[in-house]
Amino acid sequence: MSPVAEPTPPTPAVVEFGRRLRARREELGLSQEAAAAKAGVHWSYYARAERGQRSSRIDSILKLAHGLDTTPGALMDGLPLAPDAN
Repeated sequence: MSPVAEPTPPTPAVVEFGRRLRARREELGLSQEAAAAKAGVHWSYYARAERGQRSSRIDSILKLAHGLDTTPGALMDGLPLAPDAN
């Protein structure tokens, strides 16, 4: 039987992106479920992204930004690079 791989810890950028999602959602007075519905993503995906447990693809970032009435840049500008990024 193969050992179960440990989950990869989230990068600082993924955690900060999630913090920005939550802040914007709260500014709009939306629940996670309502924000996910506006963005056209499943609520569990949205919740994991907001908690910094899910790294998002560009298509999803565009959906999330649109659903939160903001720009992708507002969610991503200045995110920290991973420590091993060059």
